[in-house]
Formats: sequence, structure tokens, C-alpha cells
Amino acid sequence: MQKIIIVGATSGIGLALVEAFVARGWLVGAAGRNTAALERVALRSGGKIVVRRIDILSDDAPRELAMLARELGGMDVYLHVAGIGVENPRLDPEPDCRVVETNAVGFTRMIDAARQWFLSENDGRGRIAAITSVAGTEGIGAMAAYSASKAFEQYYLRAIDQLSRKQHTAIKVTDIRPGWIRTPLLDERAGYPLLMTVDYAVKRIVRAIEHGRRVAVIDWRWNILAGLWRLIPRWLWVRVPVSTSPFGK
Repeated sequence: MQKIIIVGATSGIGLALVEAFVARGWLVGAAGRNTAALERVALRSGGKIVVRRIDILSDDAPRELAMLARELGGMDVYLHVAGIGVENPRLDPEPDCRVVETNAVGFTRMIDAARQWFLSENDGRGRIAAITSVAGTEGIGAMAAYSASKAFEQYYLRAIDQLSRKQHTAIKVTDIRPGWIRTPLLDERAGYPLLMTVDYAVKRIVRAIEHGRRVAVIDWRWNILAGLWRLIPRWLWVRVPVSTSPFGK
């Protein structure tokens, strides 16, 4: 039976992914800071979910991840969902620093910890998957820290993929880049183009992991749009009036 650990699983997309993988017969280690919702789901899972509190900003997080893997009986896939985002057109330092600390420092801590676990405990085999974002394609003014942190995540995963091949390990990487998904993070008063439901996105995320995709943009419409973004020259991109973010006003 396949085993997956999902960090950032306490609500929204992460919690939906826990339920989706259980429904497909996986054993799931589910972690986050507020585990109350996870524990309720675990009670209904028939022993297919192991819950542990992990704060990715804590120095103890790698040790907690290893303990969760031990309790689960192993780990075939590490899935990183944890992350935050704010719209901050004034560039106030405090919220932007929180975004970078979570999405860059916390992300790095957990991705490195998962890779070290695969190397030391699983004969160098496993898959590291992470939810990044199409926002990492270009710098978005009102979400400067968020879009930059997502670009960091994407380049980090690409570098790990390269390193694994150089070192001849069997550690694979899946970079999942969704567009806007209807979660509690969104401002219900705002309109968002190409908005997806959680169920719609989760089905495609699960498929990307099970099929071993290296990069998966969720969904095909966002794949086309992100591809067009890459073609826009910098002098033109900085003039694009991007005014709607996935995090409200």
C-alpha cells in the first residue's frame, strides 16, 4: 500500500487531498499546526490516517516528519502544501517577511528533511511533490513576496531534480502549479478569472502525483495562460495592470 505524508493538511486543499488519497487506498500521514480537523477525519478513516502536529517554521519540524514517517510505517511520497499569501501593494515589511519565511524558509526546511529521509531510510527512493503556483511564472506587483516565493519553490524543486540525477538517486520531483482555487483564502466579494473548485483541482493534483508528472499546471487553461505570460517581454509585463489576487484586498 502506498504511503504519502501531506504537510499543510489541516484545511482547504490540503485536507481535501488527505481525503482524496485515503479514498484511493493510500495510507496518509497528515500534518499541520491545527490538527483538530485532521483528527476528526482520521476517526472516520478506519486507521488509514496518522495525524501529527508539525510547524514548518520550527527547528523541530524535520524530526517530527521523521517520527510521522516511522509511525506511518514509511513514506513513498512527501507532499508539501503548507504556504501563505497576502496582497500587499504597500509592501509593508511584516506581512511580506512572513510570506517569505513560510514559503521559502519553511519550504526549504521540509523539502530538505524529506529528501534526507528518503536517502537515509528508503534507499534513496521516493517522490517529493509540492504545491507551488502559476504566480511563480512572473513577478506580480501586489503580491511581490508571494510570487517571488513561488518562483523560489519552483527553481528549488528543479535544482533538486537535477541533483538527484547527478547523484544517481531514485528521488523524483513533482511541481504542481495551480491557478486560483475557491478556498477560504479568497475574498468572496471579488471576481477571479479561471476560478476552480477544490474538488476539480484536487482530482488533477492526485492524478499528477500518481502519474509521476514532473511539472503539472492545474488546469489546461492556466497552462496556456502561464505559457503566454512567459512570452511577454519585461518592458511590457511591468505595464500589465494586474489588480486581482487570489487573496482578496
